[in-house]
Amino acid sequence: MPPRRSYDQYCSAARALDLVGDRWTLLIVRELLAGPRRYTDLHADLPGVSTDVLASRLKDMERDGLATRRRLPPPGAATVYELTERGAELLPVLQALGAWGEAGLGDRRPTDAVRAHWFALPLLRALAGLGVQGLVEVHVEEGDFHVRAGLDPAATAPVYGDGPAPASADARLTLTAAACEALARGTLSLLEALRAGQVTVTGEGPVAKALREG
Repeated sequence: MPPRRSYDQYCSAARALDLVGDRWTLLIVRELLAGPRRYTDLHADLPGVSTDVLASRLKDMERDGLATRRRLPPPGAATVYELTERGAELLPVLQALGAWGEAGLGDRRPTDAVRAHWFALPLLRALAGLGVQGLVEVHVEEGDFHVRAGLDPAATAPVYGDGPAPASADARLTLTAAACEALARGTLSLLEALRAGQVTVTGEGPVAKALREG
């Protein structure tokens, strides 16, 4: 492959942007934080990206040590992409970028695509603010996802995933559409949403109890 274009600046921010500054790269990281994903799944959950651009970005990420590609054993027998440890270290970068972008999110536009698991990162920020640690299953209008709150960014387990939790969840949250969007915009805290009854908590463990008690 041809060498990656560089800003040729002796600055760590510039070097970082050499690797992740291209359009779509950080959003691919967002998707791969959910764990191994097939190319077709990535393409489906990145509406607007062309197949050529997605393939090119994935090759760049492999070359730069941010992602790897492997073949799943039968019965899956599919090729998947996943983040390396270096790639997974971008979680706090995405979280900081998401927090900074809250003020510009505004109301959802008619042309805006949305996926249930796109609410995972803002919800992880909200749960961290409450000191919650555990596996939390979430139901929103667009579907279900789950998050592993309090997980070390360097850990190998995905910080979130699409669909129901793969194991017994420590708590289950059901959020109204209004609460989801307000949490994503940063105009409503999770604690405020809980107290206003816009989030329903089920479960009997300490995590669920702590969320119910606010």
